[in-house]
Amino acid sequence: MTAPLDTGDRVLDRQASHLHWLLRGPLALSMLYNAAHAWRMGPTPYAESLQLPVTVVSVMIGLQMAAAALLLIGAVTSDWVTRAGAACSLPVLVGLLFHLHWGQWQPLASASHPHGGVALTIAWLGIATYLLARGNQT
Repeated sequence: MTAPLDTGDRVLDRQASHLHWLLRGPLALSMLYNAAHAWRMGPTPYAESLQLPVTVVSVMIGLQMAAAALLLIGAVTSDWVTRAGAACSLPVLVGLLFHLHWGQWQPLASASHPHGGVALTIAWLGIATYLLARGNQT
């Protein structure tokens, strides 16, 4: 990775080349955490809690695991690996946005919507779209 700007300050430019972790890390860890939570809960109970077919939830878990692995591996390998990881996360995030969070514009969970609002999903969606478009050229 290289710094996107040449500021003339060696320390700042050296640090800027590592700032991709501020985007890549939280997205990858979020995907991994959600996949592990769904796996620990079991695909069938998790599917019932989301009111989705088990096959859809199984694909979702697989995509989340792939996204996490590819985003982390992409940091030390190549651009296309990062883009593939971001691409794996997009269908999961779009599905969650429309199926689970749509219309819940508050950021926190409530009694009527225990899965929370839409704000974090939109943030993850923006980060994934950015990484898909820019790859390792952050």
